[in-house]
Amino acid sequence: MKNEQKERVNPVNSLYRISSLVSDTEDPHKALEMIVDEVVSALNPASASIALFNPDTRLLEIEVSRGLPKDSSKFALEPGKGVTGWVLLHGKPALVPDVREDGRYFPLKKSIRSELAVPMDDNGNVIGVVNVNSSQIAAFDEQDLKLLTILTREATRVVNRLWLINQLKRRTRQMSTLLHMSESLVSNLDLDALLDRITRETLEVVDARVCALFLFDHDRQILTLKSMAGTTGPFDYHENLAVTESAIGTAIVHRKQIEVFDLPQVEEHHFVPVARREGLVSLLASPVAYDHHVMGVLNIYTNSPHRFSNDEKNLLSLLASLSAVAIRNARLYTRLVDHEEAHRKIERLSTLGLLAAEIAHEIRNPLTVIRLLFESLELKFDRVDPRNQDVSIIAEKLDELEKIVSRVLQFGKTVHDSTAPVELDSLVRDTALLVRLKLAQKKISFTYNPHCDPLVVRGDRGQLQQVLLNLIINASDATPPNGSITIDTGRDVVNDQPYAYAKIKDTGSGIPDDIRDHIFETFLSGRVEGTGLGMAIVKRILHAHRGQIEILDTSKAGTTIKLTVPLLQKASRAGNSATIDRSPNQERR
Repeated sequence: MKNEQKERVNPVNSLYRISSLVSDTEDPHKALEMIVDEVVSALNPASASIALFNPDTRLLEIEVSRGLPKDSSKFALEPGKGVTGWVLLHGKPALVPDVREDGRYFPLKKSIRSELAVPMDDNGNVIGVVNVNSSQIAAFDEQDLKLLTILTREATRVVNRLWLINQLKRRTRQMSTLLHMSESLVSNLDLDALLDRITRETLEVVDARVCALFLFDHDRQILTLKSMAGTTGPFDYHENLAVTESAIGTAIVHRKQIEVFDLPQVEEHHFVPVARREGLVSLLASPVAYDHHVMGVLNIYTNSPHRFSNDEKNLLSLLASLSAVAIRNARLYTRLVDHEEAHRKIERLSTLGLLAAEIAHEIRNPLTVIRLLFESLELKFDRVDPRNQDVSIIAEKLDELEKIVSRVLQFGKTVHDSTAPVELDSLVRDTALLVRLKLAQKKISFTYNPHCDPLVVRGDRGQLQQVLLNLIINASDATPPNGSITIDTGRDVVNDQPYAYAKIKDTGSGIPDDIRDHIFETFLSGRVEGTGLGMAIVKRILHAHRGQIEILDTSKAGTTIKLTVPLLQKASRAGNSATIDRSPNQERR
């Protein structure tokens, strides 16, 4: 760089060129490059620089320079440190004839002997410092100070106007994006797609590296990561956090925004792998709430230290509020669809009830004829003849059919309690007897492991047998030839209440994923020929007996289902007041 011949220049041309930068460029950094060139042209220093104060790092950082080492852009000073730091802190210019005699000087270039620095004052707020240096002692005087002050004042005005123009354009883009975002979010009723859109479009509005949306489970006090997007695309990442485990939980508890300036330095540990890979440093979390009901939290992350301004905080708060409205609409729509589906089921059940009553009425007459004819046959066989057992079963099932028809016809009327003590062991054995031919046809082996003690429950024997029959038939339909079905019975204690249980395990193909969570709903079937009523009836019968049914395990290796019914106190073998309900077949044995 040319140096050291003092030439006085008229600042008018330099001022004109600096002021015209507003119309020549919209890039503040490019404007600073052109300004430092004008300073060099006017003062002919050995080196020059413009340093700006970074509110995030709280440091004075060199933005552009001429004649300084290439790595000078990494050089930063705290306010008050060095000559330029002193100028920033005090807002006053500094003219240093010999830097070796000034304790404030921080050496950046060994050849520098004199320095001149002027603050970029924006109505009392110093935003940076313009600095020139020389390799000669006392290279600058008061005239140079006045010239640099005039140029710096105009440069500050120009840079501020360019920042303002860029800010206004950014605001315009944000408002346009917000308008489009509000229309698209409110019209999007698919909740999962909506959550992904919220994080993706939030990044279009705010200046951040990553956006994440957590939804809040009030019952479990858990935050679940539902969507996460970065400037490079979406993230396939899943995480659950207790409210007390993270700073973002504070945003939920206190319903206010939470800011973390330096994530690596605090105990904030959510999605650490992503945070490390993306270099996330600062966090701003805003609660997603509607009508004082907190639904979750919307977070933005930067990959450099950043202190979020009030504008950024207000913008994220607006986005969180908009997201809350959209999420509420999607949930209301889902609830409406569920209600409509439930209403349709009710209508189908009502129609089915009328149809069942008509069918039951039509069945009753031929059933009565069959029963009378069967009784008139007076089929009697020797005690050891297996046909004797079959006749007993036929008689028992005719009685049960009569009861079923009567229950359908009496549905909705007051009926008397028909429950009695039922021995679970005899119930399982008799049910196995009914399905023995079906299992034999498919070459399915059947194993029954009874409990060591008698298990007696109170219920309607026919209905409880219907439950077992349904479950065994379903298991056999799902089990391939040469498979197996196993039933284990035993005792459980739940909340000090004794229960009898039966576990039905098969080696079938398992319950399909798409119906697993709804297997006990009416009209839902995994088989083409199924009616979708079997499992719903099973659950209803057990519920009427104060029992439960649950799927313990299901996979391609098979399914295990457990049903439980309250257990009666053990009856005394010497004599008890309760009569145990056994099948006619068992009583004959």
